Amino acid sequence: MDEPVEATRAFWHRLGLPGLVDVHVHFLPDNIQRAVWAQFDLAGPAIGREWPIRYRGSVEERVALLRDLGVRRFSALPYAHKPGVARYLNDWAARFAHDVPESIWSATFYPEPDAATYVGELVAAGVEVFKVHVQVGDFRLDDPLLDDVWAVLEHSGTPIVVHAGSGPVPNEFTGPGSLARVLRRWPRLCLVVAHLGAPEYAEFLTLAETYEHVHLDTTMVFTDFFEQMSLYPRELLPRLVDLQDKVLLGTDFPSIPYAYVHQLESLERLGLGESWLRAVCWDNGVRLFGSSARRLAP
Repeated sequence: MDEPVEATRAFWHRLGLPGLVDVHVHFLPDNIQRAVWAQFDLAGPAIGREWPIRYRGSVEERVALLRDLGVRRFSALPYAHKPGVARYLNDWAARFAHDVPESIWSATFYPEPDAATYVGELVAAGVEVFKVHVQVGDFRLDDPLLDDVWAVLEHSGTPIVVHAGSGPVPNEFTGPGSLARVLRRWPRLCLVVAHLGAPEYAEFLTLAETYEHVHLDTTMVFTDFFEQMSLYPRELLPRLVDLQDKVLLGTDFPSIPYAYVHQLESLERLGLGESWLRAVCWDNGVRLFGSSARRLAP
């Protein structure tokens, strides 16, 4: 892959960091990954525009590139799009976590009768993060089938990366409403709102200000590509500075149409200061997921 590795490494060196923690990276089984990329290639209904994928290498090539870039911890974030898929994705992601010790052991769930059972099993086994995507999955976060799941996750404190914002294409399930209802019932959930909640930035920002354990990730926001679709209101930037300890680096690697370093440059050009950048790119991720690789038992 043609990649400006040195530019990425120079970024975190300038900040005096030992590397990066990226909480929004995807690794999926090959058959699922091909299906996802096919939707991007077709500019399918969940995509809505041309979206050329920059990083189409094998799993091994993509892991090697992240290591070269200095990404010390990164997620896999599978997401179930229909009932009966989550267990398959979770089994694959567990093997990935075992083979790639830098990875943040990731899993997913879907509103289905056995969701609380497998989520409880994964929490007990040590899974580090869950991912749900309401736009792709076509469900509301306050679906009654998820009540016991939220109870388990509030008790365990396991983070959940949630794509609930209406970008890039809204449907009847997207937006802040169902997440707000979930938080009223389970206010101590540890959540990471993907894409800063685009395009409902203000509403999701308010949730992060209101609830102690609600975070935001930067995935694709402020990049030239994403700003064409969903411009972040500059009047909200002071509130983002105030939430310095609750904003985490995310990129959506590998399904991005630009070089990895562009996400970092886009954050830097906001002019929010080196302290903010250090918190976003390292400190906050380390607080949630640790800084060092883990080795899982076979």
